[in-house]
Amino acid sequence: MSGLFGSSSTSQANTLGDLSKDVALTQPPQDSISDLCFSPVSNHLALTSWDNKVRIYEINASGGSEGKALYEHEGPSLSCHWSPDGKNVVSAGADKAARLMDLGSGNTTVATQVAVHDQPIRCVRYFTHESANAPMIVTGSWDKTIKYWDLRASTPVGTIQCQERVYTMDVQKNLLVVGTADRYINIVNLSDPSKIYKTLQSPLKWQTRVVSCFPDATGFAVGSIEGRCAIQYVEEKDSSSNFSFKCHRDPPQNNMTNVYSVNAISYHPIHGTFSTAGSDGTFHFWDGIAKHRLKGYPTTGGTYDWSKGYASNTPQYPNKVMMHPVNGEECKPRPSVKKR
Repeated sequence: MSGLFGSSSTSQANTLGDLSKDVALTQPPQDSISDLCFSPVSNHLALTSWDNKVRIYEINASGGSEGKALYEHEGPSLSCHWSPDGKNVVSAGADKAARLMDLGSGNTTVATQVAVHDQPIRCVRYFTHESANAPMIVTGSWDKTIKYWDLRASTPVGTIQCQERVYTMDVQKNLLVVGTADRYINIVNLSDPSKIYKTLQSPLKWQTRVVSCFPDATGFAVGSIEGRCAIQYVEEKDSSSNFSFKCHRDPPQNNMTNVYSVNAISYHPIHGTFSTAGSDGTFHFWDGIAKHRLKGYPTTGGTYDWSKGYASNTPQYPNKVMMHPVNGEECKPRPSVKKR
């Protein structure tokens, strides 16, 4: 069921988004941005980058930004996530460590190491286990393991061996989804976190770049390097609703189409719509239920994402983060029109 979001030039014009009110982040990183995450309780943004640093900004109502904290890994920082109460930020990096910044400590430059792997840690997420009285973290590494950590202990409380290097991971409620090399996707029910509930091959044909759980934890989206996104439900009874679609592609020219990696997928916590962001420098809002694009935006340019390897990086690439003020109509599902 691929290509369901294909649209004509007329409908594309009707869904073209406006970037004129976007605001640039003050004092962005000095190298490529690897991850970013907003606080769940306040207007604070955490951001990791290849210059080893983790930066935390406060964002005001008009989009202005001010740096509030900065600490370093001993290698590129690759992933970050906020605690549910917004008091801590945890990050992971190529130095094989995860580090935690306590924003209430008064020290804005030092983070505590809270996890370690044998190889770089590609991703980290907070989660709350039903038997624990405090949030925990889960880390996914290129050493082919995911590990669970009680932040009050120095050793992992659990480890799961994966088939390959962990490339991406997401958590929602009791659903943990892990994407690895060779297109494996592991699903873990966090009510029973010591084992893999289900393993499948990605429905997409090329390398997995990102997974993102549905807000209701019944499934997840997958993005790959081939300019495609797939919507996948966990349970077999819902499999008839699985589908994939093309995105982040240039219009065909001379029987050739440039396709771009889908680097990020983010779900709206209320509306259930989602956004994708890609190597083409564009982002789009989608309605996965109605199977159409809500808004698509022109390329923003900016940070190199390494999708073409080190040889394509140049000093001329800017490093920037743009903040887009979202109005309700951009990301709300459109009312259905029923034919009589």
